[in-house]
Amino acid sequence: MVSATITAPIAVAPAIRPSVKLPAWLEVAKPRLIPLLLATTLGGMALSSGDAPAASTIICTLVGGSLASAAAGVLNCLWEQDLDGRMQRTSRRALPSGRLAQRQAFALAIGLTILSVAVLVMGVNPLAASLSLLGLCSYVLLYTALLKPRTSQNIVVGGVAGAIPPLVGAAAATGSLGWASWWLFSLVMLWTPAHFWALALLLKDDYRSVGIPMLPVVKGVAVTTRAISHYAWATVGLSLLGIVALPTGGLLYGLMVLPFNARLLQLSSQLRSQPDEPQRAKAMFRWSIFYLFGICALLLLARLPQAALLGPNCSTPPLLPCLHWSADWSGLSR
Repeated sequence: MVSATITAPIAVAPAIRPSVKLPAWLEVAKPRLIPLLLATTLGGMALSSGDAPAASTIICTLVGGSLASAAAGVLNCLWEQDLDGRMQRTSRRALPSGRLAQRQAFALAIGLTILSVAVLVMGVNPLAASLSLLGLCSYVLLYTALLKPRTSQNIVVGGVAGAIPPLVGAAAATGSLGWASWWLFSLVMLWTPAHFWALALLLKDDYRSVGIPMLPVVKGVAVTTRAISHYAWATVGLSLLGIVALPTGGLLYGLMVLPFNARLLQLSSQLRSQPDEPQRAKAMFRWSIFYLFGICALLLLARLPQAALLGPNCSTPPLLPCLHWSADWSGLSR
């Protein structure tokens, strides 16, 4: 999310991509990637203790994050224009097809970046703006330019770009980064390889044709599905720390996250047992997206007044501040 902030290496498979044709200037901004990044930003906010952020702060954080994510998407398209033109899946994108000029795309990216920083600095705080800009640079320079064309572990390290939005959310809410925000950062980092490699299994021939060393191309399908299984188990294990990371409602989160985790493990196991079955990879990819949305929704749900009454992490006397935070959130939702 990078981020809710930044366009992260979160992609959509051809068989899953909607058929809606976007204007060229909007297509290069990769708007379909932004909602998940914003969800993790809100998740980072939900992990902060104390009163809820003001509605204006939340809105500016989401707007600034969306602009930064769009800028990163445009810069990514510019950097990979030649590569996209040689891949079957991406050859019809706006830049390689000539529907948008490079100069126009670059001007759009610069404008979006400046506007994003301005919104976050003036409407939120400099820390949130700095983290958002760091996510953008991580995606474009670290992942796209440095790691993607050179190593099969590109997404393991490059996934840092998509994990920054929770830090932006926490910085927006409190002006600092507590350990809970770093927990969600780490969770997104662990989630990313299993998510992306499931897609890479579907696109391995396309990646092979242009020499991109994605894990299925370099190590094969069987190794990739084992790696997906390992990362799925690590994601599930780390997700349970949300019980203590949340200031309130940890017990509710812990109970409701169990079916999400069970389904993730089931699909990763099925993929590992049938590594050459595309439908297994597609199911894993789809659920991984829903899974992260679900985690963030549970974090927000855990901050409601009713959830604050459950579990040991919000009891008398801290109960009243927790209820006050939750009441602010519930009021915003109305």
